[in-house]
Amino acid sequence: MSNPSLFSAGPDPRPLADRLRPTTLDEFVGQEHLVGPGKPLRQSIETGSVSSMVFWGPPGSGKTTLARLVANYTDRHFEPFSAVTDGVPRVREVIKDARERQRLEGRGTILFCDEIHRFNKAQQDAFLPSVEQGVITLIGATTENPSFELNGALLSRVKVYVLEPMSDEAVRTIVARGVKRETRNVNSEDARSIALEQDAVEAIVTHADGDARRALNAVEAVLDHVSRDVARFTFPVSREVVAEVLSRRLPRYDKSGEEHYNLISALHKAVRGSDVDAALYWLARMIDGGEDPLYLARRLVRMATEDIGLADPRALAVTIAAKDAYHFLGSPEGELALAEAVIYLATAPKSNRTYEAWGAAMRAARDTPAEPVPLHIRNAPTRLMKDLGYGEGYRYDHAEDDGIAAGQEYLPEKLRGAKWYEPTDRGFEKTLAERLGWWKRKKADGREDLTP
Repeated sequence: MSNPSLFSAGPDPRPLADRLRPTTLDEFVGQEHLVGPGKPLRQSIETGSVSSMVFWGPPGSGKTTLARLVANYTDRHFEPFSAVTDGVPRVREVIKDARERQRLEGRGTILFCDEIHRFNKAQQDAFLPSVEQGVITLIGATTENPSFELNGALLSRVKVYVLEPMSDEAVRTIVARGVKRETRNVNSEDARSIALEQDAVEAIVTHADGDARRALNAVEAVLDHVSRDVARFTFPVSREVVAEVLSRRLPRYDKSGEEHYNLISALHKAVRGSDVDAALYWLARMIDGGEDPLYLARRLVRMATEDIGLADPRALAVTIAAKDAYHFLGSPEGELALAEAVIYLATAPKSNRTYEAWGAAMRAARDTPAEPVPLHIRNAPTRLMKDLGYGEGYRYDHAEDDGIAAGQEYLPEKLRGAKWYEPTDRGFEKTLAERLGWWKRKKADGREDLTP
């Protein structure tokens, strides 16, 4: 070949993700719950009758694309804006221009504010008057929960649409389109068929993790890589080439399939078995495979309550703190907090007695759903209730010797003597067992004193 590149140099320097951006709703892939046939958002876009709205969804889910599609279906002026690079003074300029355009041309303006959550709640007030008056139609895009990141006044004036991560099938479709788009520029003297093996496509789908932009960036990187040294490669492009381009071995991990459940089971059981190294390994496998770290944080909280419980009450606090730290820091910094929590859980004393006690209490509640509250511990806010004996004979524990009303019962008659929580002799539960034993003896003494 006279040209070492497999692809002809094109005049468009934009990334593939931008070049492949749909221009019609029929070209848009994914988010069928919003823009599928007959859905309200699709109908409002097609008729050009959109009102102010916010698109909330993860990166690469189509927020910006949908905003630009709105512009394609309306005669209103479209003004793109980024809260990352622009500030309130720019907002005021846009609104001023929008008022003038409305006065001179009778034409509305769509202001698309990407990363709208970057504005603090006071700065968001800059949108309110013009949105209220219809001077602009605001379309915001955010990856953060609008309930927390947008002020109430703005939320009341917009419709929030929730976008989901792109499904694997949608990402496959987008990858195929990306390959097809890139191969349009193949040099005419090269007759080879440019394609990806199915395993290579699946590797990109896994790598994308529901992010269409990330998938197209990977496609572009892979095809650019093979074009630079075409003699090295065979076609279709293999999974190994994709892994080489993405600079790491792609994990074989299906977040929604059997492997997901296998790995979380392995992590949970390693923690329960106090094998700290195995627990760290399975955590790393899931993080490296693209698992949502907040899902893992939730599972760690569960482990703290199910397998450690009151053997070490600090375990719950540590896991909640790890969740908050990850939410605050994000990846990759926040992943270290999850690793710290896993180490703490794996090395903590273990007890499932809280888990067992709660299960037993729930079964008792279901078996005896109508047992009356003993009269002496009922609330008596009215005279009638006092006359009926509510609260009569109740002894205030703080006023008793040792802070316990010896002999006083708190369970319904039918359940007297039931014992659901049995602490172990491990960790803090050993202290609890001693404390409960002392209380039990005090109550027994009190019952003897009350015996006629």
